Parts: sequence; C-alpha cells; structure tokens
Amino acid sequence: MTVDMSNILCTKSHEYLVEKDDILTIGITDFAVEQLGDIVFVELPEVGAAFEKGEVFGTIESVKAASELYLPVSGKIVEINENTQLKPEIINEDCFGEGWLVKVAEYNSEDYIEAMHYDQYKDFLELEEEEEE
Repeated sequence: MTVDMSNILCTKSHEYLVEKDDILTIGITDFAVEQLGDIVFVELPEVGAAFEKGEVFGTIESVKAASELYLPVSGKIVEINENTQLKPEIINEDCFGEGWLVKVAEYNSEDYIEAMHYDQYKDFLELEEEEEE
C-alpha cells in the first residue's frame, strides 16, 4: 500500500495520525517499529471505548520489549485493526499502511496541534539523536 507521507502527522511519543473524512487513523511510526524490533503481540481497545489524550489505549510487544500505546487525542474508538492482532508482524512490514492500529472519531483537533509533519518528525529524531551523543 502506498501512503502519501505528506498527510502523516507524528507525535514526540512516536504515534502517527492521518485525518480523512473526520476520522483519525492512528498507528506507530517507522522509528517506533525499528526501536521495538519484531512485533509479536498487539492488544487494542474495544470499539466504542472513549479515551482522553495521553491515556493508554493498548499494548504492543516485541521480542525486545513491551510498550504501552498512548492515544494522541481525546476521542472515541470507531474501528480497530483486527489484522494487527492476528498478524502483528504486519506492523513491521507496513506500519503506515496495513499496520495501522485504531480509528478515532469525535476527537478534538486541538489535541494534536503539537504533532509534526513527517519531515519535521525526522528532523526531530535527528536532533534527539545528536543530544544523546
């Protein structure tokens, strides 16, 4: 699946958001996938669950570590990607396409005002790396 990277917004906590028809598709970035390694398990919330910005909405486990997933907006889960629970490796293969995690409606667009376009996110990662050195 080809993804238009210009439509992708990323957070400092390595989630991405894509807005289309008043629905946000949310997943984890390629950087997060790289850091986790081979993903072996995903736990997602039930459809209809509502979350506040920053709340844990699921868990993702890899051969290296387990990580909590934080929702970058307040909103209501309207769809989960069941394929990621059946075949978690699709997140490694196509995190921005078939490996999305949840879709959210009734969200507050003010919540992701600090999100960066993908190019800015890549710059942010480079700065973070330089600061660690």
